[in-house]
Amino acid sequence: MTLSIEDAKAAFPDEVVTTATTRLISVPGLAKPVALVTLDNGLDHTRPSTFGPQGLISLNAALDEAFAADPAAIAVTGKPFIFAVGADLSGVEQVASRDLAFQIASTGHEVFRRLTDSTIPTFAFVNGAVMGGGLELALSCHYRTLISNAAAIAFPECFLGLFPGWGGTQLLPNLIGADAAVKVIIENALNQNKMLKPAEAVSLGITDVLLDSADYLEQSLLWLAGVVNGEITVPRKEIDRGSGWDAALARAKAVADGKTHGASPGVTKALELLELARDCVGTDPLSGARPHLDLTAGYAAETEALADVLMTDELRAGLYSFNLVNTRARRPAGAPDKKLARPVTKVGVVGAGLMASQLALLFVRRLKVPVVLTDVDQARVDKGVGYVHAEIDKLLAKSRVSADEANRLKALVSGSLDKAAFADADFVIEAVFEELSVKQQVFAEVEEFVSAECVLATNTSSLSITDMASKLKHPERVVGFHFFNPVAVLPLLEIIRAGQTDDATLATAFSVGKQLKKSCVLVKDAPAFVVNRLLTRFLGEVLAAVDEGTPFEVADSALAPLGLPMSPLVLLQLVGPAVALHVAETMHGAFGDRFGVSENMRKFVAAGKAAVWTWDAQGKQSVDPEVAELWTLGDKPSTAEQVRDRALNALAEEVGLMLADGVVAEAQDIDLCLLLGAGWPFWLGGITPYLDRAGVSERVNGKPFLAQGVASVPAK
Repeated sequence: MTLSIEDAKAAFPDEVVTTATTRLISVPGLAKPVALVTLDNGLDHTRPSTFGPQGLISLNAALDEAFAADPAAIAVTGKPFIFAVGADLSGVEQVASRDLAFQIASTGHEVFRRLTDSTIPTFAFVNGAVMGGGLELALSCHYRTLISNAAAIAFPECFLGLFPGWGGTQLLPNLIGADAAVKVIIENALNQNKMLKPAEAVSLGITDVLLDSADYLEQSLLWLAGVVNGEITVPRKEIDRGSGWDAALARAKAVADGKTHGASPGVTKALELLELARDCVGTDPLSGARPHLDLTAGYAAETEALADVLMTDELRAGLYSFNLVNTRARRPAGAPDKKLARPVTKVGVVGAGLMASQLALLFVRRLKVPVVLTDVDQARVDKGVGYVHAEIDKLLAKSRVSADEANRLKALVSGSLDKAAFADADFVIEAVFEELSVKQQVFAEVEEFVSAECVLATNTSSLSITDMASKLKHPERVVGFHFFNPVAVLPLLEIIRAGQTDDATLATAFSVGKQLKKSCVLVKDAPAFVVNRLLTRFLGEVLAAVDEGTPFEVADSALAPLGLPMSPLVLLQLVGPAVALHVAETMHGAFGDRFGVSENMRKFVAAGKAAVWTWDAQGKQSVDPEVAELWTLGDKPSTAEQVRDRALNALAEEVGLMLADGVVAEAQDIDLCLLLGAGWPFWLGGITPYLDRAGVSERVNGKPFLAQGVASVPAK
């Protein structure tokens, strides 16, 4: 073994070890038994099995036992509901040197490759969730069965700033083709870590057969026997190593550039390794199995690359982000006792526009309770209800809901011109025009019909919720419930406690947010809350630089080295210039000159312009000539570096002020908000550790936001 058990225990004393045990099973039709290796970390299914160094060594010992038995076949499976979900990421921060990182990478390759190079047929019985290194273990086997109810199938590494480093970049494209591999390794990972469905994994060729869950192990063993006896032949795809591979690599680079702008070392390495994988050709040692690959060069390159990336700030930052999303987001700081939450059996939505309709769709899909929309005229109500019904029909067409479920969901959605329809609602949310007096009037009208315990929620993006509730008989039941667009995609929900919001209302809001499958963060009732406040400050600095004379192209590209999901002026287009201007004016009124209001933006909105940029048929970007004509530029242009420094300094100042004012409990909550609500890249680790690493926090506030060493490589 590359890494000894003594060294592994010394380096990772806290590892939750996934042990591997081997047992021999007699299977009808086979003269010899099957050696079944089972992975289990000794915990229940809520703590999936992962591979740390000690776990890899345990698997190696189990394979020693399996090979020594000279079985008809060797199969690897997992504990109930879980195959394995990859490397033990909790131990990465303990990797204190590149030498140790290299040893871990080499050990994984050495153990998994035994299954690939075996002259005894090897099988993976993928009996549940399989991700990352777990999927690489399955790919290392000659054949794979998959349980029909597997909850998660993915290579999430690039999402975290890593890459599949135990064979994934070499094995997958040579099994399913380069283009499909790009989808799984690059595209899905960078698209909010999208998972594969079991049927999709089979259709792509990642697994060979889909089997029912009731008697999955028995079916897998019988299928194995058929393969070993030659009764079942498993077809393999003909791999295009020429122009098809070239096209796949070009697409991968386009996706990666669009999502990361070269800022993620892990993604860059994944592209290089996918290119190298086309040369992993060899002979076929097993009749009917995947052609044996010459993995030596590819695995050596993966090992070197993994050792490098494990020691980067970007990976440590990605793991910081991962831990926030998987721990803090599940236990929101400051949330009241969940026992105080009231049941919600009916939901009202005030408004029937696009946002209101999206909210209605989300509520009915997740809560499966009656949802009624109201608006000022029947045409708008009908349009809103029609939108929800049409979206449910789309889900049906994609087989994401059954026909029966689609009919039930549509039957739960109705519309009314009369707010008396809310009389038996437990939760009413408004999504009307962003004007305080309008929202106050709406809530006053609703309060006439609903019970004193009915929660009144607002989706306002910047207005004072305390002021909104101030004229009500029961202001204690008003809460902010701020979603992000698109509602169905972005997982953040800012829950805002107004001045008189009581614990029962707040607990109900958190309960509903969880049922909606959103990650909730408790926020103080401060102008624009968290995400919009920071984005408005950031965008204001960029627009101010343009007003001073910085060319649009320079200002808009200034933040590109961070790898943000979109540039500032594209973000302006997405948000909508009129909305951005309204929020900027609100923030200027609240905080003064920290939030400037561009006179050019006022002209821009008055002219009805929707975007600064235009694109030609070839996708070339240029400034809209009408925008260039109406925008008055100063004579003090900045460089891209100056614009970047200006924007980052402003963010550091604003974060510091927000924390001092108690807008959220801790800096980690601000990071969580930007990760989940603004698409801040995982490999930057949230805004505060990035500002700490870049030295901006110290420069602006005199100290870092987080404890020394968070999301950073250990000192050399």
